Amino acid sequence: MRRLLLACTLAFSSLLAHAEVVDIDNAELQRLLKAGTPVIDIRTQPEWEETGIVAGSKLLTFFDERGRADPAAWLSKAQQVAKPNEPLIVICRSGNRTKAVSQFLSQQAGYARVYNVKSGIKGWLGNGGAVVPATQSIAACRSAKNC
Repeated sequence: MRRLLLACTLAFSSLLAHAEVVDIDNAELQRLLKAGTPVIDIRTQPEWEETGIVAGSKLLTFFDERGRADPAAWLSKAQQVAKPNEPLIVICRSGNRTKAVSQFLSQQAGYARVYNVKSGIKGWLGNGGAVVPATQSIAACRSAKNC
C-alpha cells in the first residue's frame, strides 16, 4: 500500500513539474522575443496608449479599470495566441497583475511554460527597452474584437 501511495505521489508531482511560471528580467525578455516567443500585454487601453507596447505584443486586457476579470473569456482569446503546450510571455505595467495571470495560466489553464516579466513595461522602458505606439495594434484588435 505504501509503495502504491508513493508511486501515485511521485506521478502526481511529475505532472505538476511540467507547469512552470518563470519570472524573467529584461535580458531574458529580449532573448525570448528574438526566439519568437509570443507576448500578451494584459494592461488596459489607456496604459498601452501611455507607454506604447513591446513590438509584436498581443493586446488582451485581463483586469479592467475596476479590477474585474472574466478569466474564461480571456483564456479563449489567449489560446489563439499560444496553446497550453507552447511558451508564452505575459507583461503588465509593473509585474504585479501578470504574477496572478501567470499562476492562472499555469495552474488552472494547463500552460506548461509561462514567462512573467517581473518588472513589467515600466522596467523594460527604464532599462532602455524599445516600444512601438499602440495605435495600430489597438485598432487591429478592436476590429477583430479580441482585445
